[in-house]
Amino acid sequence: MRYSQLFGKTTKDAPHDADSANASLLTQGGFINQVTAGVYTYLPLGLRVLTKIKAIVREEMNKLGAQEVLMPALHPKQLYDVTDRWEKIDVMFKLEGAGGREYGLSSTAEEVITPLVKAYAHSYRDFPVALYQIQDKFRNEPRAKSGLLRGREFSMKDLYSFHLTEEDFLEFYEKAKAAYLAVYRRCGLDAIVAAASGGVFTEKHSHEFQVPTPAGEDKIYIDRKTGEVMNKEIVPETDLENEKKYEIVKSIEVGNIFPLECRFSKAFDLKTQGQDGEMVDIIMGCYGIGPSRVMGSIVEVHHDEKGIIWPKSVAPYQVHLVTLSSKDATVNGQIEEAATSLVDELEDAGVEVLWDDRDGVSAGEKFADADLIGIPLRLVVSAKSLAEGSVEWKERHEQDARLVKLEDVAEQVHEWLEAPERLTSH
Repeated sequence: MRYSQLFGKTTKDAPHDADSANASLLTQGGFINQVTAGVYTYLPLGLRVLTKIKAIVREEMNKLGAQEVLMPALHPKQLYDVTDRWEKIDVMFKLEGAGGREYGLSSTAEEVITPLVKAYAHSYRDFPVALYQIQDKFRNEPRAKSGLLRGREFSMKDLYSFHLTEEDFLEFYEKAKAAYLAVYRRCGLDAIVAAASGGVFTEKHSHEFQVPTPAGEDKIYIDRKTGEVMNKEIVPETDLENEKKYEIVKSIEVGNIFPLECRFSKAFDLKTQGQDGEMVDIIMGCYGIGPSRVMGSIVEVHHDEKGIIWPKSVAPYQVHLVTLSSKDATVNGQIEEAATSLVDELEDAGVEVLWDDRDGVSAGEKFADADLIGIPLRLVVSAKSLAEGSVEWKERHEQDARLVKLEDVAEQVHEWLEAPERLTSH
């Protein structure tokens, strides 16, 4: 992709209400555009990142044995009448349709997934069931803030599992926990599992996945004696500032999992005959990851004063090629020829390249834009590098550049892509 043709360019201006690194940097880098508070358009660069995060999530859910579906975002009120939650979900956007029918925009999916499973699973042989979707959700947040971390419209992967026994549920729950950790690790995030209260769904504990960062709006408490990690809701109020007992760490919540028990299966009369002939209420679990929130969290953790530092796995492009013009027309032709050949060679090998081919733009401006956008590897073709038969190679998280022979670039890029990630967190 030639940067001169890319829709959405860098800008020096952040939104006037940008209150977080991800809100500022993703806007300035040309990844997102704010429509209104908590609602964003994903520009081509941003959509590439979000799509890669979703692909990682999808791969790990499929490995877990879950199957993907896509449920509607428009939910009829009568489903929530069954569970008595129409008035209880205070962040639901509600609207009136033709004929005075009432609907809600999806903020969660228990009321849709449970009758769906009831319609297709009729025997104990049909269980366990694990279904997930990746879909936009809507929540009427009183105060949307922190860019992609707390929006009114956001991407969500919600997984639901259905089991005949508590033992089967607990086994799947632990597997889901491991799958979630794999997702975050692949996205360049070091997530910690924290115990949490069960909330409105269950009296049992649930679990959150928290990423430590000074920019976090949450706090986790690590018991200095036992190493147990928990969120502040299950810490005694008298201990909330007790730094002798707990290591208190700022963090961002990037996902949660919790048991639903039989709360929704009983409401929808989802049960089946077990192997012993007795009727069994189906045990459910719920597991959520917000790909858009993960995207914002990556930026909060991986950035510096110059811009974003994307992990290789989710970067919009793997290589940012920069060509620097010469005053000599002949040399310019050589630069163009070398860059074109290099792009073709890399792309033929499956490497994603963003080529800053702009004329009349200074080297300093191109480098500043490259740092802001944050693609992990920058290659520079210039009169100076071509004089050495080389390109300038610089990884985004490193300070120094080095020269690599033109004929060796493709091979070294391949080796670099296969090498373990080395990132520094903000």
